[in-house]
Amino acid sequence: MSAQPDLLYSEEEEALRAAVRDLLTDHCDPAGVIARTESDAPHDRALWKSLTEGMGLAGLLVPEEYGGQGATHRETAVVLEELGRSVAPVPYLTSAVVATEALLDCAAGDLLAELATGRRVGVLAVALHLAPGAAFTPVRLEGGALHGELTGIADAAAADLLLVPADDGGLYAVRAGDATVTPLTSLDLTRPLATVTLAGAPGRRLGDAEPAVRRALRAGAGLLAAEQLGLADWTLTETVRYLKDRKQFNRPVGGFQALKHRLAQMWLETVHLRAAARNAADALSTGQDTEVAVAVAQAYAAPVAVRAAEEALQLHGGLGMTWEHPVHLYLKRAKADSLAYGTAGAHRAALAGLVELPAP
Repeated sequence: MSAQPDLLYSEEEEALRAAVRDLLTDHCDPAGVIARTESDAPHDRALWKSLTEGMGLAGLLVPEEYGGQGATHRETAVVLEELGRSVAPVPYLTSAVVATEALLDCAAGDLLAELATGRRVGVLAVALHLAPGAAFTPVRLEGGALHGELTGIADAAAADLLLVPADDGGLYAVRAGDATVTPLTSLDLTRPLATVTLAGAPGRRLGDAEPAVRRALRAGAGLLAAEQLGLADWTLTETVRYLKDRKQFNRPVGGFQALKHRLAQMWLETVHLRAAARNAADALSTGQDTEVAVAVAQAYAAPVAVRAAEEALQLHGGLGMTWEHPVHLYLKRAKADSLAYGTAGAHRAALAGLVELPAP
């Protein structure tokens, strides 16, 4: 019988949270994120360097023999919570989690060492909306070179290394410079999408694509819940703060009973989301009941994060509708995250099959 998961944060995890939050407070202010979304450089390279080269966070999931930290998904989830709280425009989930997990499955030690330093960004060239286990689009391998087009690839514009599935069943490492990356119009401008076109690109076969992609997407879906938790927690905290300060009829708006009920509902859902996200991170780190834990977390996380952001926008009133206020960043991220690595409906369907309770 497996041991019960410990969903509480350890002292080390809380210390990691404090360090990451301090860095983001200093280097990822909302006005700066908004300004970056309006530029042609959505990714914050300086912040990425501070997180990776400065703090070593890109290598949390990479074993020590490859130059990583040898940590677990629990610590990685804490980092993603804080990145979610700041809607930080860095490719952490796509490179330090998804691409890293694919490379771990292929035992590509040299590439893992490069991603662990943060000096190179890796991206799995699979559409962001795909759930673990879903069919993915391979490119054509012809004459030892790769040909084809892949669309909906998150953070491809920041990538140095593309991990590309091919029709021979292999996963190939391709230098981003050998591909054409065309930006797409994205709802969430802090995690932009792109189309990747390969026209005779050379590639190095790393291993079998199917198990590597499945592992990578499962970790991405499970740890995405931590990002959604951070997002929901920020929207709740900021909304409570605003309603305490905002006065109407010489009373704080937060004192009105109807708004108290809405805040209480936001708090309750966020607490439940924390439990689901922590359980998914713990399951990924131990390898126990992973598929069920990830499906539960994503079935719950997406609607909660979206509702929290929608409530925050409404309860901030006219201020919340302005472009200058950052709440729109959180709503767009929440909406985009609700489609990433499988919708809540797709995860509920997967969960029904896993626990042998299919829909009638």
